[in-house]
Amino acid sequence: MLYQIFETQRSFMEPFSDLAQAASKLFSNPSNPMSQTPLAQRTSAGYALMHRLGKDYEKPAFGIQTIKVNQTEVAIQERIEIDNPFCELRRFKRFSDDPDTLTQLKGQPVVLIVAPLSGHYATLLRDTVKTMLQDHKVYITDWKNARMVPLSDGEFHLDDYINYVQEFIRHLQSKYGNCHVVSVCQPTVPVMAAVSLMASRGEKTPLTMTMMGGPIDARKSPTSVNNLATNKSFEWFENNVIYRVPSTFPGAGRRVYPGFLQYTGFVAMNPDRHAKSHYDYFKDLIKGDDASTEAHRKFYDEYNAVLDMDADYYLETIATVFQDFKLVNGTWDVKGVDGKVERVRPQDIKGTALMTVEGELDDISGSGQTRAAQDLCSGVPASERLHLEVPGAGHYGIFSGRRWRDVVYPQVVKFILSHPLENTAKTVAVAAPKAPAPAPVKPVVAKAAKTEAALAPAKVAARATPAAQKTAAKAVAKPVKAPAKSASPVKSGAAVKTTWVKPKTKA
Repeated sequence: MLYQIFETQRSFMEPFSDLAQAASKLFSNPSNPMSQTPLAQRTSAGYALMHRLGKDYEKPAFGIQTIKVNQTEVAIQERIEIDNPFCELRRFKRFSDDPDTLTQLKGQPVVLIVAPLSGHYATLLRDTVKTMLQDHKVYITDWKNARMVPLSDGEFHLDDYINYVQEFIRHLQSKYGNCHVVSVCQPTVPVMAAVSLMASRGEKTPLTMTMMGGPIDARKSPTSVNNLATNKSFEWFENNVIYRVPSTFPGAGRRVYPGFLQYTGFVAMNPDRHAKSHYDYFKDLIKGDDASTEAHRKFYDEYNAVLDMDADYYLETIATVFQDFKLVNGTWDVKGVDGKVERVRPQDIKGTALMTVEGELDDISGSGQTRAAQDLCSGVPASERLHLEVPGAGHYGIFSGRRWRDVVYPQVVKFILSHPLENTAKTVAVAAPKAPAPAPVKPVVAKAAKTEAALAPAKVAARATPAAQKTAAKAVAKPVKAPAKSASPVKSGAAVKTTWVKPKTKA
């Protein structure tokens, strides 16, 4: 019933939001005599803010039209390669008429970015995609809004998520020989399950697996996200956050965790910060600061766009990841598309190199939660495992913004390029970026900050207001053990130090 009430209210407010937008333009139009009155600019700003607060935010576009590769402009075209009921495999195809650039693009590795299905759309990783397009063929999982999926398309469980990931990996392997996988936040757990199951069956597994800010072991450095999940029962979540989609949508009758409830949780984490951001937007409109107002609109167009999650998937994620810790306890059984139930065994992964990335100030996935993957993947040689800590970075900062581009990405790309396909090793080596020699700095020990957060892993952007993206940082890369060949991380803009640590693995 709550969902129907919300939709009724939204439909009622929509015309008023449109009227506010029209009034804002009326008072700011130079051709209108009223725009010359003393309070015109303030009135226009007030109406503009009312429009922003009352409008409905739809799924944003990736909007990546071009990128630069070696100072050459390369055109980008989005394509949907696989269209499943709950997810699209989206490719960002690169085009160039420069022969040298085209040769370089063809030799670059293939990366599957597995985006979170946790409230926001995959466009939240726009910066991740745009940066990686410089050196990779990029694919991404673009999850659909569950309220747009008809009941006739069936249910969606956590097992289906894992099966989708395996399907996409096999598709890229059949097309290119193999691929690399990058998972951000929530998907680190199902991605590890997918690769583990493929390894247990003796299938070819990805060349590398990069896991960033995910709850592999949510028992370590528990945050408010973890505490809420453990303090509330499974039944509490089912009875308090699950509703049926109203009849006005294609998915009418489907049980979901509605996006508007998730959004309420996002804002409730930092209400003062969001209130200040909107007030600053109002003042910037009065001052005519177009750059600041555009940055505000761009951020909140993304932040306010949320999707519904299928109830079965959401509840099973709560139980599996945050309550029963099935992955780390070795008790997780997954049903495949053939109906066969198999046990997830990360120790069976042997031919896939592993990199884990954590932010010092991550209040969604606490310190050590992602690094736990290093211990679980005991079958991967220590020389093929690398851990990166990013001092000063929050959850959002490890995959978007200046820290991602200047600190994290240079090390991710070097890690990927050091594991090429055998038949393309020479080509990829030529395309590898030249790294500046790292200057020695004092190692930093990162301690995750425990600040307030809401439950779902979706809160990846909770602390990322426009003012929160202004700093750069040092990084400490910690390969689990010194490899036989050089694998020193790369960083641009600031010094980096590598330290070798003994792996915490079981025999």
